[in-house]
Amino acid sequence: MATDSSNGEQKTTSKPPPLPSPLRFSKFYQSNMRILVTGGAGFIGSHLVDKLMENEKNEVIVADNYFTGSKDNLRKWIGHPRFELIRHDVTQPLLVEVDQIYHLACPASPIFYKYNPVKTIKTNVIGTLNMLGLAKRVGARILLTSTSEVYGDPLIHPQPETYWGNVNPIGVRSCYDEGKRVAETLMFDYHRQHGIEIRIARIFNTYGPRMNIDDGRVVSNFIAQALRGEPLTVQKPGTQTRSFCYVSDMVDGLIRLMEGEHTGPINIGNPGEFTMVELAETVKELIKPDVEINMVENTPDDPRQRKPDITKAKELLGWEPKVKLRDGLPLMEEDFRLRLGISEG
Repeated sequence: MATDSSNGEQKTTSKPPPLPSPLRFSKFYQSNMRILVTGGAGFIGSHLVDKLMENEKNEVIVADNYFTGSKDNLRKWIGHPRFELIRHDVTQPLLVEVDQIYHLACPASPIFYKYNPVKTIKTNVIGTLNMLGLAKRVGARILLTSTSEVYGDPLIHPQPETYWGNVNPIGVRSCYDEGKRVAETLMFDYHRQHGIEIRIARIFNTYGPRMNIDDGRVVSNFIAQALRGEPLTVQKPGTQTRSFCYVSDMVDGLIRLMEGEHTGPINIGNPGEFTMVELAETVKELIKPDVEINMVENTPDDPRQRKPDITKAKELLGWEPKVKLRDGLPLMEEDFRLRLGISEG
């Protein structure tokens, strides 16, 4: 029975979860673990697929509509007997037989989620409803990648899971922030009402290879600008902070949460905190020391500070990030050089 920590208090659900496939109880045949990854062609999703495919007992199904994801991220697995790729939009029902669901599908960059805010809300709400319906039907455990954005512009620092947030419900970012908050609500309602085995990860800023170039997120923007010899554009005032987690650490945290016995929500992120000016200076030092740094106007509802309290992740999952920002940025630079066709020197 999973431990429920929805309000920072430890409770247990009284309703038993739906039974999985009878194959799970076979005495003479041990079937592979079938795992669905929605949004698996995206940045974090494709790295998660790589890690899951390392286990020969896993069969992985990816469902992605390629709005922000790319088949190219999964090219090494296409044709593999334990891998299947489906072009699918999660706002439509999906009928597959699986044991676990990693529900990552949703544009996570402001450029993409503000491009079609109604679609973003639908993905978060209807998409999560569809995946929960699937989990209920087949008795699968489901993990939702929620976000640090549920804390909004936080009044508590760093942010623990017990903090309810400070979110503008009618702002230009609300389609994502409030969409994820509703998705968390749906997860717990299905857990309490139907006994669904749920896991909720609140993921903080993540970076690494395969990020979309110029996707509006600060790390990819700075690296792409530096490689092109363009000024690094820091949004005013430049003192706003973020915490950056390397993608391999993030994937490790997600898998530990899925395999563990705690529903969450659990913060998964790197508590190392940097101002935007500090990040720009670091990118400049590591990639192109002669590049300029320009200050530009900020976007509405941009949080002033963001730093995870990862006490629960440490205590309950035995997880904490290993890759330092100065070690991760060069790996991302190398990936961007290859994709932009820019040689070193």
